[in-house]
Amino acid sequence: MRKGLILEGGAMRGLFSAGVMDVMMENGIDFDGAIGVSAGAAFGCNYKSKQIGRTIRYNIRFADEWRYCSWRSWLLTGDLYGADFCYKELPAHLDVFDFQTFRKNPMEFYVVCTDAHTAKPVYHKLVKGTEQDLDWIRASASMPVVSHPVHIDGYDLLDGGISDSVPAHYFESIGYRKNVIILTQPAAYVKEPQDHQKLLKHALHNYPEVFKKLEHRHVAYNQTMAYIRQLEQTGQAFVVRPPRPLQIGSIEHDPEEMKRVYKIGKAEGKRQVEKMKQFLSE
Repeated sequence: MRKGLILEGGAMRGLFSAGVMDVMMENGIDFDGAIGVSAGAAFGCNYKSKQIGRTIRYNIRFADEWRYCSWRSWLLTGDLYGADFCYKELPAHLDVFDFQTFRKNPMEFYVVCTDAHTAKPVYHKLVKGTEQDLDWIRASASMPVVSHPVHIDGYDLLDGGISDSVPAHYFESIGYRKNVIILTQPAAYVKEPQDHQKLLKHALHNYPEVFKKLEHRHVAYNQTMAYIRQLEQTGQAFVVRPPRPLQIGSIEHDPEEMKRVYKIGKAEGKRQVEKMKQFLSE
């Protein structure tokens, strides 16, 4: 039975997941494969490269850097999270991503993206350990309206959360039947319909299928959460989630707020790690 790690997105809520994952890495927990969506992909890739602490380190370091994440970046480049800074300069020079360890680690790593024209999910395994893999991660985290679609391998791609926020069904379909799932919303969370639908429809006039998917995303998300609760209750998955709403937005410039969310993740990871080890060993 293949053991997998499934990582929800959620922009800066992903710092919770980063805290959990750092505890898991510190405790030597390995998986046969992992799959990340949006921030789950951007932060989760550090699990395969075995870089404990990297996610919180560079987020704090560049909290005030407009090229990293800002409305200024969006106005000047069309990307809220600056593409060149986040996926080229930062991993190549400023907080180096360990491509060599990423390649050598036998753990498979998948990302989820959304085809901007069909709004269907695109699942891709990162196998090269090169800058092209970072393009796939960027695509997975390219939120609609505040990001350009990423053109790669014949696709125009947007955020994977549009089409498959927590890809439990997909991972099971390719053989991962014993999964740890890290969510970024608490157990009581219920997704509501998208706000400002008329404005969103106008902003996405070139991608009508994406708008249609977003219109009904709350239904699909809540169905997925019901399925994950079923997996959890029957012992088929181990779920880690925040104990309370994280109350952090897509943009955060306060390092203390980043640390706060990360520390919640570390505390929850420490609380759950022994139970997680037992689940994975059964």
